[in-house]
Amino acid sequence: MQSPITPFLGVLILLLVATTVAAIVLVLSGVILPRIKPNNPQANKLSPFECGVEPVQTGARHRYSVKFYLTAMLFILFDVEAAFLLPWAVQYKAHPTTFLPMLTFFATLLVGFIYAWDKGAFDWER
Repeated sequence: MQSPITPFLGVLILLLVATTVAAIVLVLSGVILPRIKPNNPQANKLSPFECGVEPVQTGARHRYSVKFYLTAMLFILFDVEAAFLLPWAVQYKAHPTTFLPMLTFFATLLVGFIYAWDKGAFDWER
């Protein structure tokens, strides 16, 4: 007769291994790493740092340019296009009837691209 715990034996072993590895990492990091004095703040540790320069934003109410949002929307537009294009291209030989719907999808994206181009979304020097 099979024990009721047998189906869960793999999960229990995995939990045991994960807990053991986490404990080993915590113990070794406390032993190997040098002790950092928490009451010894240095100017370099307290200064904000973003991508190698001091942050420009001084508060939470900083206004971003519309170009930022326009770039984000264009990225989403063409990212969705790529996400739909790859699976369709892989399965096109098996399902050739999907050509017309995909052509309609690309035509819709082309209209959006032309609209964005007409509005100057790609003119970064404005």
